[in-house]
Amino acid sequence: MKLSFQHLVSTEQLSRSDTDLIMKVSEQMEKVAAKGTSDILKGKVLGALFYEPSTRTRLSFEAAMVRLGGSKITADGLQFSSMYKGETIEDTIIVAAQYADIICMRHPEKGSADKAAAVSPVPFINAGDGPGQHPTQALLDLYTIQKEKGRIEDLHVAMVGDLKFGRTVHSLSFLLGLYPNVRFTLVSPKELVMPEKVTSFFKKKNISFVESDKLEDALDADVLYDTRVQKERFEDPKEYERLKLKYVIDAKHVKGKDVTIMHPLPRVGEITTDVDALPNAAYFRQVKNGVYVRMALLALLLDAV
Repeated sequence: MKLSFQHLVSTEQLSRSDTDLIMKVSEQMEKVAAKGTSDILKGKVLGALFYEPSTRTRLSFEAAMVRLGGSKITADGLQFSSMYKGETIEDTIIVAAQYADIICMRHPEKGSADKAAAVSPVPFINAGDGPGQHPTQALLDLYTIQKEKGRIEDLHVAMVGDLKFGRTVHSLSFLLGLYPNVRFTLVSPKELVMPEKVTSFFKKKNISFVESDKLEDALDADVLYDTRVQKERFEDPKEYERLKLKYVIDAKHVKGKDVTIMHPLPRVGEITTDVDALPNAAYFRQVKNGVYVRMALLALLLDAV
């Protein structure tokens, strides 16, 4: 089984055959994980380079590699790396490739993943490049939607919160565009609307979307994908404080509804804890799905399946 690419930088590079394959192998990896571990990547090393804070992405990549019998080496934080001394991203990647068979990297600079992939002699995976893209999150989101709703096509997807800087919603939008009859409701304050790169994609593909600043417009969707307002993207702390909790979803909004609640996490108050026990709260299941999808990507890119 083969993907159409060696390096995963953006969801825009994925074809429908790629996503179908990743979904299929992710299902297989879920069964592998249920049994414990495999040895298909025994002797292989993951270089996990995280120059921006991460919990779920980093831990799930490392868990995925360990569950497949491989090992991992890590670099953590710009201030503790040679980039702090002035080393370029390109040189860092070439060096890391001398130690690892595959590399994943999170970096605060938009476009950093393109620089890395351009020189990497081993498979490279973008684990988030600032406000740019987060393709593995989008793939685990896609897998979650498929599991929760039983389909990906013919869905109404509402995206709520920070749509301007939220790389997860950008990446997922491009992926969902591969499937027929998906329509969007985009809910955000006017300061944080979906960027033109995404809305122009919708227009080009004749994908239906509406923009709103009212949470109520998102509550009857099939999937409600919520995002936090990202403090780290604001230059003015007062502007962040003003916008951070404009939309707060609590149990009374979604109890008894068929809407599936998703969130890339971390949350910082935009979903109250009384939602957690509801059957349509999928965000912790979403986290678990990340391991299966990243297992699939590691195995596929290393030609182990």
